[in-house]
Amino acid sequence: MTLLDQFHKNNLSWLHLLAITVLFCLGMVIGSVANSFAQPYFEDGLLGLTQEELRTQLGTPMAIRSRKAALRVFSYYTYTDWQKYFKNLVSPENGEDVYTYTRHGIQVRYSFTYIPDLNEGQDFPTLYVRRCEIEFSPAVSLETIQSLVPEFVPPSTPSAPAFRSNLWVLVFKGPPAPEASFIVKERDREKLSWSLAYQMFAVNGIPDTLSAKTPIDRLEISAQSLQLVQGRQRLTHEPIHNPFSIDFQQQPDETPTVKSIPRPQYEE
Repeated sequence: MTLLDQFHKNNLSWLHLLAITVLFCLGMVIGSVANSFAQPYFEDGLLGLTQEELRTQLGTPMAIRSRKAALRVFSYYTYTDWQKYFKNLVSPENGEDVYTYTRHGIQVRYSFTYIPDLNEGQDFPTLYVRRCEIEFSPAVSLETIQSLVPEFVPPSTPSAPAFRSNLWVLVFKGPPAPEASFIVKERDREKLSWSLAYQMFAVNGIPDTLSAKTPIDRLEISAQSLQLVQGRQRLTHEPIHNPFSIDFQQQPDETPTVKSIPRPQYEE
């Protein structure tokens, strides 16, 4: 082999190695860009956003809260205290961003629950919005929610899947999103389809006769599975007509009689 042939062969090897390196780096950059610009899964515009994107959209949280076990009992922290100290004491997803607004004389409090991307292998992985809780103080009627929550756009067709129990009303909207299983913690989540769901809770219970005047204390925006509801949860989810349909709105207005849930009295 001549000196020229050897030089040509070595150049080809270096070019081949350089091409592989460039393609690898390009793939890493594209993957990083794709992860840093997450898109919402549904029309609510919230579910699936990263924490950074949400804070860019809504601003710095007014508070951070952490949930105690599975109970609806929270500890609240200032954003500064959370970032400096408390953030390092618990799992990253335990901190919920809180935003409080006053709309039409009603306190509307948003809190965002996150899920981490554990595949990143980092101490502080990217967090993605998996649920948005919106609390009303005082409670508001079912028909009032739309004027208080711009992200809440319920379906108007009577055939939209809707369910109820004695404590909540659940309404599905739109087709499933294949990517939404990422923000769900349900077992075998990949085997199910996940759609945008609005679930409205009443502390004092939902009356037997549901009406537009039914008081609601909390709205949750999340991804739920219609297959799961109609299959495993059919005994706890009673099918009803869509309470936001035109037919339902044309029913005579009746102020529901809601019985307060007895609460125990404790000695001082």
